[in-house]
Amino acid sequence: MKTILSGITPSGKLHLGNYFGAIRQHIQMQEKGDAFYFIANYHSLTSINDGEQIRSNTYDIALDYLALGLDPEKCTFFLQSDVPQVVELTWILGTFTPVSKMEKGVAYKEKVDKGLSPNIGLFTYPILQAADILIYNSDLVPVGADQKQNLEICRDIAGTINHQYGEEVLKQPEPHIVESVAVVPGIDGQKMSKSYGNTINIFDEGKTLKKKVMSIETDSTPLDEPKDPESCNVFALIKLFADEEKKKEIAENYRAGGYGYGHAKKELLGMIEDYFAEARERRKKLAENMAYVHEVLAEGGRKARKRAEDVMKPLRRLTGIEQTFNVVDDIPSDEFTGA
Repeated sequence: MKTILSGITPSGKLHLGNYFGAIRQHIQMQEKGDAFYFIANYHSLTSINDGEQIRSNTYDIALDYLALGLDPEKCTFFLQSDVPQVVELTWILGTFTPVSKMEKGVAYKEKVDKGLSPNIGLFTYPILQAADILIYNSDLVPVGADQKQNLEICRDIAGTINHQYGEEVLKQPEPHIVESVAVVPGIDGQKMSKSYGNTINIFDEGKTLKKKVMSIETDSTPLDEPKDPESCNVFALIKLFADEEKKKEIAENYRAGGYGYGHAKKELLGMIEDYFAEARERRKKLAENMAYVHEVLAEGGRKARKRAEDVMKPLRRLTGIEQTFNVVDDIPSDEFTGA
């Protein structure tokens, strides 16, 4: 059975772009292999320094994934920070990685091009991501096209280490490029993104959800005139939820005239409410039992540490790094905030 590995950074509330771009595929893939899914809280430190915010975001994501259908009986779900070997491996990988390779990193270059001063964490982000992947002997890594470069860096570093020691100490993973839906538009028509402040969150509801949906930008075509559904932000979102028959019906209404954007927005509002209704109720129940959520993550961490240690033992031997304690010893956290 192949090992599947993916992570998500707790940088804020999850939105429809996250769901259709990655989360839905993660949930589907837990049926297709030995899936390891982690909340990448170390990665969030490259852009967030507020500990309470990171903690809150972390448990929000855990609730979201479990409510949306991630099954801890079918996959390993855990916190990145519960696997200390990841940081250990990151340092070792960094000693095999030329600075010039990091200077070509897309996220780093974008910051520099915008005149911003990126931190070292962002500069070395691809190395930590490589450690996340290699530490579990991952076979398949579902990524969007924008993450393909980082996976290539991961494969290059693993190849360098394997060549140095004359054996396959690190498995080189294969990319699984997620064939995402068309770009999910935000309420302003740009790509839905937390950084643009244009998101519709997965678990928005009531007045908050209605206000966001009704504020989706549209053109000024009068109610009675025909409209082009394919150029409409509202219809682009409707297509994510509607079946083929419903999409065809609404598209015909657009083209016939007498069907306003307000009608389309009400259709979309109902679709979002219905689509996530069961998950919304599951999330509310899970939020009342955070001890269960904590135990799911703790058990996932135990499994992940054991797998990570299988990778680190031979690598420590080859690099000459000795340890006089057992890193897999299960030391429970002495504090759980239940945030």
